[in-house]
Amino acid sequence: MTFLAFLWISCLLIGTQAQSSPSFHRGNTGSGRCQYTFTVDSPAEASCPSAGSNPEMEALKSRLGLLEALVASLVGGEAMQGSPKGSASQSGLQDSYNQVMKEKAQLQKEKQRLDRQVQDLQQRMEELRQEAEKLRSRPCAQQTPPRVPQNDNSFRAGPGSAPANLATRPVTPQEDKGSLRDPAWHYSNPGYQELTAVVTEVSAPNMEGPADIAGCGDLVWVENPEMHRKADSISGKYGVWMQDPEAKEPYGPDMVWRIDTVGSEVRQLFGYESMDQLTRGFPTKVLLLPESVESTGAAMYKGSLYYQRRLSRTLIRYDLTSESIAARRDLPHAGFHGQFPYSWGGYTDIDLAIDENGVWAIYSTNKAKGAIVISQLDPNNLDVTGTWETKIRKTSVANAFMICGKLYTIASYTSPNTTVNYMYDTATSQGKAISVPFKNRYRYNSMVDYNPAKRKLYAWDNYYMVSYNVRLGKQE
Repeated sequence: MTFLAFLWISCLLIGTQAQSSPSFHRGNTGSGRCQYTFTVDSPAEASCPSAGSNPEMEALKSRLGLLEALVASLVGGEAMQGSPKGSASQSGLQDSYNQVMKEKAQLQKEKQRLDRQVQDLQQRMEELRQEAEKLRSRPCAQQTPPRVPQNDNSFRAGPGSAPANLATRPVTPQEDKGSLRDPAWHYSNPGYQELTAVVTEVSAPNMEGPADIAGCGDLVWVENPEMHRKADSISGKYGVWMQDPEAKEPYGPDMVWRIDTVGSEVRQLFGYESMDQLTRGFPTKVLLLPESVESTGAAMYKGSLYYQRRLSRTLIRYDLTSESIAARRDLPHAGFHGQFPYSWGGYTDIDLAIDENGVWAIYSTNKAKGAIVISQLDPNNLDVTGTWETKIRKTSVANAFMICGKLYTIASYTSPNTTVNYMYDTATSQGKAISVPFKNRYRYNSMVDYNPAKRKLYAWDNYYMVSYNVRLGKQE
């Protein structure tokens, strides 16, 4: 043992002098003993192969082991140091996620609530629509009007004062582009206007219908209305439809024209080749008028449309051939936009009419104190060629029309059995009460005009376009 120890120490000293990087290895022998090996690089040989394990590989394994231990210790230390922060970050993310899920659940509940509200509103709208349809189809209860003697003077206004039952309404000035500045009333809805009027009617006699005469005469009979078409929507509740009694090319006498007048910008003029096409609802011509139309007072004559420009007393002649304005003129002192309408309202202050003598304007003025004024117009330039003032208030009648230079008024626009109750003759400047039966089949008649060529009255009665054959004769 002393020898072996000496040998080991000698080798160690020699190896230290011979090299700067010795290696030491300890291992087990096959017999269970512990064997110590001290290796020094030979100064003469570059390598020393051995059948046993490679010292360089063992050294590399040892270094790798040390590195793995160092990395494990470093990773473990960082994990221990960073664990509170990591936990806090993970906890914050979890809280945010939970908050988002809660908000999502609340939004889903709100969406379900809104969906239920939409369904309720849709159901309510459907109920209101059905109720409106029922109201339209159900006639209003009519009171039996009192009988008035034939020589009733309620149509006459006292001299020097306004008629007793002419309602006083507030007046605010409205600017007009023309030179005249008469006041007019303003209403909140510019689209259309309705009034409720109580009209005294003259009782209608039970007539079988007198014989018709050729040429001009007094109106003695109006037959029951014939329905031609019903409007498709609310825009067709009021309107005006007509045929030109003296049509010009390219449009023939069978051409039918229609204007729906509900709305604030009424500019479309629909044309139909015949009455059959009107019934079917297929227009062959649609014209866009350059100026908006006011109410249901338009008329057709000699290839031109005559109408009142909206929000003014200006009259316009629109030439159908050139599709342009041929003439325009202010109607002197005429009330407009709700100042002197018919009893149903609708801004029917100026009503243009056609008869055997040409073009007429039916209106009123402040000077006339609401009584109907009739003016005959030059069909080319719209100049006033003659004016007559009647003794019947415009707001007390439902509609008016001209036949053979005579003005006729209708007592009620809602009563199913009413009368043509007043006639004024421009040839004699005399007016009188009359009683010619007239039917409002659909109980809301907003337009009545005469066509001398067809010898018919054209009317717009609560969405329906109807016509009446008339008979002329001599009043007894």
